[in-house]
Amino acid sequence: MGTCVSKAACCCRKPNNGVTHEKTDTVTEDEEAYDLPAFQEFTFEQLRLATSGFAVENIVSEHGEKAPNVVYKGKLDAQRRIAVKRFNRSAWPDPRQFMEEARSVGLLRSKRLANLLGCCCEGDERLLVAEYMPNDTLAKHLFHWESQSMKWTMRLRVVLCLAEALEYCTNRGRALYHDLNAYRALFDDDCNPRLSCFGLMKNSRDGKSYSTNLAFTPPEYMRTGRITPESVIYSFGTLLIDVLSGKHIPPSHALDLIRDRNLNKLLDSCLEGQFSNEEGTEMVRLASRCLHYEPRERPNVRSLVQVLTPLQRDVETPSYELMGIPRGGASSIQPLHLSPLAEACSRKDLTAIHEILEKTGYKDDEGTANELSFQMWTNQMQDTLNSKKKGDNAFRQKDFTTAIDCYSQFIEVGTMVSPTIYARRCLSYLMNGMPQEALNDAMNALVISPTWSTAFYLQAAALLSQGMENEAQEALRDGCSLEQSSSGGH
Repeated sequence: MGTCVSKAACCCRKPNNGVTHEKTDTVTEDEEAYDLPAFQEFTFEQLRLATSGFAVENIVSEHGEKAPNVVYKGKLDAQRRIAVKRFNRSAWPDPRQFMEEARSVGLLRSKRLANLLGCCCEGDERLLVAEYMPNDTLAKHLFHWESQSMKWTMRLRVVLCLAEALEYCTNRGRALYHDLNAYRALFDDDCNPRLSCFGLMKNSRDGKSYSTNLAFTPPEYMRTGRITPESVIYSFGTLLIDVLSGKHIPPSHALDLIRDRNLNKLLDSCLEGQFSNEEGTEMVRLASRCLHYEPRERPNVRSLVQVLTPLQRDVETPSYELMGIPRGGASSIQPLHLSPLAEACSRKDLTAIHEILEKTGYKDDEGTANELSFQMWTNQMQDTLNSKKKGDNAFRQKDFTTAIDCYSQFIEVGTMVSPTIYARRCLSYLMNGMPQEALNDAMNALVISPTWSTAFYLQAAALLSQGMENEAQEALRDGCSLEQSSSGGH
């Protein structure tokens, strides 16, 4: 077994320009280097707005809507990107237990983790909020790649970073990780590997620790139903087999191939010529040790790091280069074709925005669900329509203060929903120098219509009015992407 080299030589080196976090115990180098807000409690309304009303379009979890606990992507106040895990309503009946678990995980801060930023515990709702990782999962890059398979060097980097994540968690008293698999390994803006913090909490207080096929669960878990630190090592062994083979092979089958020295059937053919016999042998040996039937015969997390560190190569090459993905996970706004509205919003040309919204009218409201009872029609509808009509007249005449008042009356009645009303009030707020209120309206428009590019463009204008250039550019990119896809790319 190779000797351990210094952390400074590792591909996942920590920068030294971070901000320390106040802790009651010793702060590690990793925490000092990683500046994140402290764990906080969010309101359900904040997370509803952030995810555009938990829109189907924002689901990022493996099984989509069918999963018992669904993960959504979102943006807090149209700024920080987040991942929101919404638990089944019966998952955590005791709010105190849920909060204790979430707060404990929320103390962790590491560049190896997709860290837990906060949670929500209101009524029956239980939600976790984590950093959003935009460049997919290890499973996607190993099993469902499109343009290029993952290089050997990057695969080595991934397993080392995951081992370091487990070591960090273990050192902080969180040695148990539930259902470790290739879907738990994520890639950040720079394509650096991160371990999802969601696996540090069970899917429910009394739920199972493994949701995957029983063929992949540790043998002792099958006997006792309990997860131990050694069980996590077994699951790490299944991950090593995934990385070596590029396929999700049951551990028993992989061990048969290893015992029969039939490594050609085990190793990914895409890796041919990328590694030496010594490297391949070391990785296969480590996987075999992790998958040992007897838990006490498996290595600990520190041993994983010691074995994997000397195998690292091209440590100065950024992960995004090895992955063949543009840095930051998205291209710049310049190459995109900006529609007239996007162009006006990018310049904060409020007069041009007004002309376009006035000309467009309410055609984008077509298809918006408005179920009204007969009682609503007879008692409230006329007043609601009058408020809208007065607001439209004021908006046309550029009396934006009156437009705000009238559109607010329409919204407060609540018998009808209209993304266009929110868009018009958004612009009216901008005209009156109220960018935060404008931003809130742009986000509310997305709750009603999650794929409406206009709402993203107005979001950009509101963000620019608050000096948030980077966030505005991202909103413009999102809008352009939606507009291009809806028009067939033309």
